[in-house]
Amino acid sequence: MSKTLRLLALGLVSVLVFGCASRGVDSIAQPERTYKQQSYVIGISDQLTIDVWRNQDLSRSVIVRPDGFITMPLMGDVRAESRTPEALAEVISVALRQVIKTPEVTVTVTNPVSIAYQYRVRAMGQVNQPTSIAFVEGMTVMDLVLAAGGVSDYGAGNRAILNRETDQGTREYPVFLDDILNEGDIRTNYLLQPADILTIPEKSIWRGEF
Repeated sequence: MSKTLRLLALGLVSVLVFGCASRGVDSIAQPERTYKQQSYVIGISDQLTIDVWRNQDLSRSVIVRPDGFITMPLMGDVRAESRTPEALAEVISVALRQVIKTPEVTVTVTNPVSIAYQYRVRAMGQVNQPTSIAFVEGMTVMDLVLAAGGVSDYGAGNRAILNRETDQGTREYPVFLDDILNEGDIRTNYLLQPADILTIPEKSIWRGEF
């Protein structure tokens, strides 16, 4: 084989090797951000204070039952779950207009128990301490990993997956944790949103990860 052909062959091998090794992070779609700060949505077990102005007999403190309802005088059961405090106040106000000329109703969430379950992010699989923690605006993938005690010795960090609920259903986004931790490459250190789940698989001997 001539020297020129050998150089061409070596060049082709190099292209194939580096092409296979490249992860193409720049071409990976960024996770869709569907989270928007909005009014609090009432959930099961939340404690509410309902104040009917100038009518203490109708004002009360209640806890949202497991079926999502509360009980109000003159009204019976009223669905509170999945409504904002403002929306629930309007529902109660409309119902009370049958007995009060111009009812003014205020609903305050005094103990938002359900938020602990609605707004959480989770790390599963090969982390040192699988965890579920409260979401905080600005939290990133690395914040969640650190809260979970880091990647375990058996974790394949560069095959981690971020699962996110979107308008199109659940989507999966690759996360290269080893690159973030060892090389400072933060391109996949995505911002989190409520209900995100980070899953880290176990290393595979067949992939040469041990």
